[in-house]
Amino acid sequence: MFNIDEELKKLPDEPGVYIMKDEDGQIIYVGKAISLKNRVRQYFQSSRNNPPKVNAMVKHIREFEYIIVDNEVEALILEANLIKKHKPKYNILLRDDKQYPYIKVTTNEPFPRVIKTRNVLKDGAKYFGPYPSAYAVNDTLDIIRNLYPIRTCNKNFEKEGIKTRPCLNYYIGRCLGPCQGNVNEKKYMDMIDEIIMFLSGKEDKLIEVIEEKMKNASENLDFENAAKYRDQINSLNIILEKQKMVSSNIIDQDVIGMARGVNEVCIQVFFIRAGKIVGREHFILSDTFNEDRKEILSSFIKQFYLGTACVPKEIFIEEEIEDIEAVSKWLSEKRGNKVILRVPKRGEKSQLMDMVRKNAMDMLNQHGDKFLRRQRQEENGLEQLKFVLGLENIPYRIEAYDISNISGVLSVGSMVVFEQARPKKSDYRRFKIQTVTTPDDYKSMEEVIKRRFIRGLKEKEIMKENNIEIKGFSVFPDLIMIDGGKGQVNIALNVLEELNLDIPVCGLVKDEFHNTRGIIYNNREINLEEDSAGFRLIYKIQEEAHRFAISYHRSLRSKKMFKSELDDIRGIGEKRKKELLKHFYSIDNIKKASVEELAQVKSMNRKVAEDLYNHFNKNKER
Repeated sequence: MFNIDEELKKLPDEPGVYIMKDEDGQIIYVGKAISLKNRVRQYFQSSRNNPPKVNAMVKHIREFEYIIVDNEVEALILEANLIKKHKPKYNILLRDDKQYPYIKVTTNEPFPRVIKTRNVLKDGAKYFGPYPSAYAVNDTLDIIRNLYPIRTCNKNFEKEGIKTRPCLNYYIGRCLGPCQGNVNEKKYMDMIDEIIMFLSGKEDKLIEVIEEKMKNASENLDFENAAKYRDQINSLNIILEKQKMVSSNIIDQDVIGMARGVNEVCIQVFFIRAGKIVGREHFILSDTFNEDRKEILSSFIKQFYLGTACVPKEIFIEEEIEDIEAVSKWLSEKRGNKVILRVPKRGEKSQLMDMVRKNAMDMLNQHGDKFLRRQRQEENGLEQLKFVLGLENIPYRIEAYDISNISGVLSVGSMVVFEQARPKKSDYRRFKIQTVTTPDDYKSMEEVIKRRFIRGLKEKEIMKENNIEIKGFSVFPDLIMIDGGKGQVNIALNVLEELNLDIPVCGLVKDEFHNTRGIIYNNREINLEEDSAGFRLIYKIQEEAHRFAISYHRSLRSKKMFKSELDDIRGIGEKRKKELLKHFYSIDNIKKASVEELAQVKSMNRKVAEDLYNHFNKNKER
């Protein structure tokens, strides 16, 4: 029996993290302290001066644990990680756990690419961002690729070498084709330098560079290139008009403002890069229990920057938080150089802070109730799942699996992930079935589950050995959902038992009309009311798993169909296939063409044209 009074006497006078638990052993609060002895004892002293949240929490505390660390910064990091992992009831929770997209220029490889990524690594490449959405990144990449014919393939020139077969982008002028080995590397790197200039916010300087090129081309009577440079300048001017300059400072900055409602808080983050607003994001926090604004802000900053790969040089906040020095030190270590948290008092930064706060209030007034309703519905759905399945804890992470095939052909498996009842698409995975050639959903499901968790166990072991943050396949679910009945569920349970894993598994069953009917768990069917939050949640998960599996199966099937039409014909290689499609636009038109018409295509000769014509005519005759 845990005796709180006795355990309080044993608390050390050292920095650390304390963990409060209720009568069921559930973690209900995580906090940090410079002195564990002084901080934890405060909870159990006179409740007269405690805020309502603390008094409500203390009534439910039945035991506590603590972890000693070396300093306040370590305590801060550990606290943030434990809150993220356990989602305690009485902590302020940032429920929108996003990984923001970045643009990566792969300057660590020959003939660099410009790609979208959500992982910032210390690999010698250049990263730009974060961007507020994948749409913002895609738009920027489209602009870059329209302006510059750089490669988009993932060929490894150091391993594969050059003089390989080029892709379609080369033939349509969208890539210079470094894989051909005849690209001037300096010319290519000049393009990359201009792209980096653009991504760094130096569009004005880039325009000057291109204007000089246009002038030189015009003087040399190279009017074609002069027109190309003119179009580039026009495109850049349109971009500049869309971006709002808010600061004369060219360093990266974030501005964080807050608006408070009756039961919720909206926090707005404006991302400023090179003096321009490149995006913004908002977060709705509920159940803040009348917390002090400073504590809400502090909790948000710790959880928000724990989940981001890139920290700006300056962060502007509306009030000075209590642990500002520890937070600043932690963020500086994460960034690799000094990060400053400022409270703007006057001037352009103060005006910008007012604008961010105004946006936060507007978002709260317009959408606060909608976000809260959705959030409560999602929480209710998870609570109902926990109840009907008799789980010990709310299933924070759910993985759902589905198999798709046509008569056993091109069988594929899908894994979709929901965290806090919301899809986490960055963790979705697809599996091409390798060991099953007949229509056997049981064996296919067995292969998928086995491959997923064997790989997960290996990755987890490697990450622990190298003290790397657990992510990807190494993160295991709290609940597994299988699109199927008792047979598929038992297959999954058998695999988990072989691997010594204890994860609950349920099946999602459908009626004769192929509509979701209920859950199979512990070999019994559980039916939920169709208008309940739990039913809506499992329906959404099942449909998403099915959609993801079907989309993968269709893509493989279309590739196979496309391959069988041209690639198996004697004399038709990659180059001729592309020339044929470029000339005739479709397979149907190629089938209808005469020998003479086929022979007119670049790279085709009479013999190959006859073989191609005979191939399709023989198939018709059959």
